[in-house]
Amino acid sequence: MTYSNGVDGTVPELKLRVEDSENGDYVKLRGRSDEEEEGSSGCSIGSVTSVWFWVKLISLVVCLVSLAFVVIKWIGPFLIEKELIPFINWVRNTFSIPVLGLLLFASVALFPSILLPSSPSMWMAGLTFGYGKGFLLILSAASIGVTLPFLIGHLFLHKMQEWLKKYPKKAAILRAAGEGTWFHQFQAVTLIRVSPFPYIIYNYCALATGVHYGPYILGSLVGMVPEIFVSIYTGIMLRTLAVASDTRHTLSVVEIVVNVLGFCVTASATIVCTIYAKKKLSAMQSEDVETLQNPIL
Repeated sequence: MTYSNGVDGTVPELKLRVEDSENGDYVKLRGRSDEEEEGSSGCSIGSVTSVWFWVKLISLVVCLVSLAFVVIKWIGPFLIEKELIPFINWVRNTFSIPVLGLLLFASVALFPSILLPSSPSMWMAGLTFGYGKGFLLILSAASIGVTLPFLIGHLFLHKMQEWLKKYPKKAAILRAAGEGTWFHQFQAVTLIRVSPFPYIIYNYCALATGVHYGPYILGSLVGMVPEIFVSIYTGIMLRTLAVASDTRHTLSVVEIVVNVLGFCVTASATIVCTIYAKKKLSAMQSEDVETLQNPIL
């Protein structure tokens, strides 16, 4: 019941409930519903979580800035002077440009097949050939680098299929790339390449998911474009720093601003692409898990 005092409004509703149970009768008097109590507790938990998120974010930023300052001030110049410059000089004096290009092409093409990272070779390609020629060299070599494991995967096909069955939830992302139409497979492979998923492992697991070679190779090349540009930019930046350190030349304000802005834009684009890919893959994984739990009859 609700009573009005005629002046200030209404008196909150009071609910009286008498229930019988095995332990005896009891009376419960309350002024708010269970939904209101849960709502207020949820708001307080949400506010605490929000504050804790910002505390962690600010702490992370402070740590990253401090680490960047230490690297730029002490570690970077030491490594450039003692390691990078001697290595660049050795490479230039030992190999001609065509031979160096052939070696970099071979390393990018073959290293993924033997589970070795090819990022240092990509850096060197950017350092030596720049954006245009470096991009063409890396992309053509990467097409071989993702094709060889796909073909070699025939030897381990049954083992890979058993692994996918043994860990269905973890393998749901990979299985999503082998289902649906040609464009769906292409999209899934592209997202896997952009995401932080270990691409060397996926090279061998792809065949077991049933993905066709066409969407696999095209999705792999498109998904690797951000990584290629980041690697080329890293190589060019290392070359700039090495030349400045070797000639005792101090970078101008314009050069510093351009390099910092380029790094920020490259890092931001990579992070955005990675987050988007992870969200899309999570959605695909959820759909795949629901399909497995509720198969269409």
